[in-house]
Amino acid sequence: MSPEDGVLGAAFDAVAAQRLAGTDALLEHSYPGDTGTRQPVHTVYVPADAFHPDLPRQWGRRALEAAGGTGVRALAAAVAPAGLDEVLVDRVAGAVEHKLAAEPIEDLRIDFEDGFGDRGDEEEDQYARRVSRDLALAVRNGAAPPFVGIRFKCFEASTRARGLRTLDLFLTTLVREGRLRESGHSEDGLPRGLVLTLPKVSTLEQAQVMVEACGRLEQGLGLPDGRLRFEVQMETAPMLMGPDGRSAIGPIVHGTGGRVEALHYGTYDYSDSLQIAAEYQSMEHPAADHAKAVMQVAVAGTGVRLSDGSTNVLPTGDEQQRRAAWALHARLVRRSLERGFYQGWDLHPAQLPTRFLATYFFYRQGFDAAARRLRNYAHRVESEIMDEPATARALARFVHRGVLCGAVTEAELEDAAGLDGRALFALAHPKAAAGSAASTTGGSRA
Repeated sequence: MSPEDGVLGAAFDAVAAQRLAGTDALLEHSYPGDTGTRQPVHTVYVPADAFHPDLPRQWGRRALEAAGGTGVRALAAAVAPAGLDEVLVDRVAGAVEHKLAAEPIEDLRIDFEDGFGDRGDEEEDQYARRVSRDLALAVRNGAAPPFVGIRFKCFEASTRARGLRTLDLFLTTLVREGRLRESGHSEDGLPRGLVLTLPKVSTLEQAQVMVEACGRLEQGLGLPDGRLRFEVQMETAPMLMGPDGRSAIGPIVHGTGGRVEALHYGTYDYSDSLQIAAEYQSMEHPAADHAKAVMQVAVAGTGVRLSDGSTNVLPTGDEQQRRAAWALHARLVRRSLERGFYQGWDLHPAQLPTRFLATYFFYRQGFDAAARRLRNYAHRVESEIMDEPATARALARFVHRGVLCGAVTEAELEDAAGLDGRALFALAHPKAAAGSAASTTGGSRA
């Protein structure tokens, strides 16, 4: 080999490939990145005995009524970021009014845990079956939210058997109902956006028991392998620091065979586990920020999504109290979005207007600048800002989320950025886009 050809050569390439085979496999399988599919902007929790097929539409009507005689437009003006153009404020208000009428709940969790309580086995059995039948009816009638499922009782010793039984009865009944009348369901009889929530997780072993339960349910119900995935609620101190001084979040994410799809922060249970006084329990307490920062680092690049928690200050009092509660909720929603938590919990219909207003304002306020920079980057236009690929991905992900949640239309995207939805997706999620292209040409997903 001549000096002009370099020193290392193909032989060292082979050595490097051999030494790094484990790293390559780890990055491919454990850090695949975000798929770029839709993530709901919120999760609504309702007790199991309160659920009925028309509940989402009912919540939409109640949300509009809560805004009062002046409607969403007056509320939009009250919670809009300072200096925002009045035309844009009015446009966002109109979009939110339409949202509350057409799809007021994006993700619904029918709650058999704290929201339902201990009512004895016979009553919970009845509701597990009834909820399944009512949910199947809602799916058939096109009244179900795009994402929907249950939260069952946790796997601590006192509630473990009850939680597993409710999960079993719910899924068994739902599969049977879905297969009897397939309209709106996927081929396996389950809603396409089914979500299962495992609360109060403290150890990897609890999540692994859930993995085994999912496998046995799939086998017994004739479901495809891997069909059942679940969310983990981060509500206990051992999730952040176990007896060995380490966080359980990483092992749970990486030690459950890809079954974990999301990690949700539980504001009040986690605060209570740290003995924070009730008056100071909040999504923005320093302890909450610390926990969520650990969650964020632990799931980065894994494709596991994050959700912030809730505020229990509801806009249900007199006019002064409602205005203060709406202002607080809008600020907390915005705060979560700015910190990279694109989903949160809502507990009452009156919180829906500010959930969507704050979310839409977040994306609309940054859209024009982001779209202009994307246009310059994609079309190689020289400008005062020279964005690198990583920054372009961040800009594209921001705009893509805005499109997916309805804050920005595809027509606005094409007009402002000169990109269609497919081109935006390729910029925002290049690994997922490459995988999609490979699958259509007979290749494998990267």
